[in-house]
Amino acid sequence: MLCRLIAIGLIVLLGGTAVQAVSDAAHAAPWRADEGNTRGWMLMSPQERIAHQARVRGFTDYDSCEAYRAEHHALMVQRARERGLDLPGGHWDFCSRLKRN
Repeated sequence: MLCRLIAIGLIVLLGGTAVQAVSDAAHAAPWRADEGNTRGWMLMSPQERIAHQARVRGFTDYDSCEAYRAEHHALMVQRARERGLDLPGGHWDFCSRLKRN
């Protein structure tokens, strides 16, 4: 019985470590633009998507990032309006990582 409890404890411990390692790796990876985190994704060409991703990755200060984000949002709203579409609401601020605490 004791061996069984120890085995279960090790499985839980090692499983948690593996999950944490995967989670840490995911957060360490560079940000990738996709349809789930980029407003107007469907209104951008493949080249624009690549350029947008590179630009977002390159920001080092919040103010310039936020200015670009506002400009990008306005452009996507305009494109959506021209096509008679509703632009889904944004739910993630990619500039927030640059805010000073």
